[in-house]
Amino acid sequence: MTTTLRQPPVTAKTPAAPVRHRSAAPRRSTPLTIAMLAALAYFLLPLCWLLIASTKSTQDLFNSFGLWFSHAPQLLTNIRATFTQDDGVFVHWLLNTVLYAVVSALGAALLAAAAGYGFAKFRFRGDRLAFNLVLGAIMVPATALAIPTYLLFAKVGLVNTPWAVILPSLVNPFGLYLMRVYAADAVPDSLLEAARIDGAGEARIFFRIALRLLAPGLVTVLLFTLVATWNNYFLPLIMLNDPNLYPVTVGLSSWAAQAQNGGAGASSDMLPLVVTGSLLSIVPLVVAFLVLQRYWQSGLATGSVKQ
Repeated sequence: MTTTLRQPPVTAKTPAAPVRHRSAAPRRSTPLTIAMLAALAYFLLPLCWLLIASTKSTQDLFNSFGLWFSHAPQLLTNIRATFTQDDGVFVHWLLNTVLYAVVSALGAALLAAAAGYGFAKFRFRGDRLAFNLVLGAIMVPATALAIPTYLLFAKVGLVNTPWAVILPSLVNPFGLYLMRVYAADAVPDSLLEAARIDGAGEARIFFRIALRLLAPGLVTVLLFTLVATWNNYFLPLIMLNDPNLYPVTVGLSSWAAQAQNGGAGASSDMLPLVVTGSLLSIVPLVVAFLVLQRYWQSGLATGSVKQ
């Protein structure tokens, strides 16, 4: 009787798991670092100078180093003098600027969202031609339209009124282009069709559904228009004659002209007031960006992904 040895079953060898190596440390580029530091200095040095100069008197502005404080800083004194100069006209200018910028930003953002949504989701005769005209309008500088706008507003009697600053600021071709690109991906066509099947009208679909999805892009256009209107100088300069209607930009320019030319009400202490007023005028913009930054950045990233 022969015995046979049972061979153990042959099992396939499982391949060894690949060894995962840790990702290499991010490479550092010295030229890129230098370029970033140069850009940082380019943007921060004027702000540093403005902050430091706001603490100086007229004499210290000319006799001390520009990027360092004087021996006797007087920031609070300069702020108090800025708010009390000419019976507190700076506060009036600041409120005018807030009115012009906020109304213009809200109106321009809403109009850009409606027009961009229409171009993205509706097809009509001449839509491509109309959108190409919008793209062409982006290339036209605003200063080139200031004089024609003044002549048109003079015909209808809107010169030297707040509407002379607000109405031209409502037209934002770049905002319309941005909202058109954003709406094409952020608002799904299937969602719109479902709302139409349920009996919703186009106006209700836009205000109740599309506008919520367009909110991040809306904030972006709002910020751009807010900054542009807040810093606008040339348009209010030619449209407004009444100092009580001046925004901060034109008002501070009039103070600077008085300080340089020795006009009525000028004094040797007006130059620090111009510098301090410039510092105070940028604080609301910084606050607006800090408050709306998370909506702006996250929204643009979300809108770049197809739904």
